[in-house]
Amino acid sequence: MKIPTLSTPSWKQKIHWILNPVSYMENNAKSYPDIFDADVVGFDNSLIYVNHPQGIQQLLSNDSKIFSTPGDFNRILQPIVGDYSILLLENDKHKKRRKLLIPPFHGNRMVNYGELILKLCHQIFAKLPQDKPFVARQLMQEISLQVILQAVYGVYEGDNYEQLKSLIGSMTDLFRSTLTSTFLFFKFLQQDLGPWSPWGNFIRNREAIDILIYKEIAQRHQQSHEESQDILSLLMSARDEDGNPMTEQELRDELMTLMFAGHETTATAMSWALYWIYKLPEVRTKLLQELDSLGESPDPMAISRLPYLTAVCQETLRIYPVGMLTFPRLVKEPVELLGYELEPDNIVVGCIYLVHQREDLYPQPKQFKPERFLEKQYSPYEFIPFGGGSRRCIGDALALFEMKLAIATIVSNYDLELADSRPEKPKRRGVTLAPERGVKMLFKGHRLKSTAERQKEALTTK
Repeated sequence: MKIPTLSTPSWKQKIHWILNPVSYMENNAKSYPDIFDADVVGFDNSLIYVNHPQGIQQLLSNDSKIFSTPGDFNRILQPIVGDYSILLLENDKHKKRRKLLIPPFHGNRMVNYGELILKLCHQIFAKLPQDKPFVARQLMQEISLQVILQAVYGVYEGDNYEQLKSLIGSMTDLFRSTLTSTFLFFKFLQQDLGPWSPWGNFIRNREAIDILIYKEIAQRHQQSHEESQDILSLLMSARDEDGNPMTEQELRDELMTLMFAGHETTATAMSWALYWIYKLPEVRTKLLQELDSLGESPDPMAISRLPYLTAVCQETLRIYPVGMLTFPRLVKEPVELLGYELEPDNIVVGCIYLVHQREDLYPQPKQFKPERFLEKQYSPYEFIPFGGGSRRCIGDALALFEMKLAIATIVSNYDLELADSRPEKPKRRGVTLAPERGVKMLFKGHRLKSTAERQKEALTTK
């Protein structure tokens, strides 16, 4: 069978995809729930959306045989991450780089990251004025940015730290709206018309960040970093199969990749989690019961293993996944997928958003129900918030770990409420989905536990 092709004119599809990607995907899925051939901006050829887990499994488990993963498809991100980012590498170069990057995100060092995340949450909330509104998306970005600066860059304080924090915040703000996100999609808009023009401002911010990154790398070369646990030190110590270290340009590009693929996405996920927890009292009540069962000053690893907290985070990543699509795959030879014929040079993506919205997998998919993850084990092709195959997010473990610890710390220690009763809707932020208004909240002070809760804790700690 031939893959169904959308009848909407190409230019309308492109505009719709940029301005309202959720509406674009949902409208098309009504007619073509499993697969459709679309024409969206960013690709020279049409893009085939696969929305069925069986098709996603075939797509992601045959990376090197039938479907290749050219890094060139991610050129849209090149202005931010550079030419030597893992996102743009292909074939053996991609495999070797992935092998170098994965170890720092796993193992015993996660314990150190856990303590850091808890500390930063308390430090940042200690500065909030009581009974004043704040935007959760901005506050979560402050937390995730500092986690990246300290855990990844190994920068804790001083001029470099403050400058990096300010410059990176300014750069990411450029893509916070749908309108400014178009700069990533259209090359002709990427014109440096001076420091007051959007792209000119971006270029100057990037140059200033590069100076600070290379300065930090140079300082590390003069120090012994064998005992350091930050990811930059670990990457500088890493060697490939031929015994070669990463070049300074490669280090710079991976640091920028980890910065923008790591802190922006995690901040968005955490702000969505806070929205659902404080919108639905029954979710917050169950979560607090579970968190309070750990007593005072719980161990970060114990927090991360809590089943309901894990389910809340999973449901958050399901209902509005930050990344809408898997990385594109290029068809290398004729193949049948879901009964449809794919030809060489077809470009195919798994649609994460539409898979997560399938009624046959997730009954009442628009409803936030963490219990579904306690009642059923979903396959890696049914629940895919971090993508899959050889292009799966390398920082998925740290991102989920950070999300769990931050949400647990905030909910169990601070009294918050939503400051806006209107439903929060997903909106394009660069290449991701974020809350349209950023989740406006009120900080009411420290959470006071009930007498019954304090008595229970006293008994369990004796």
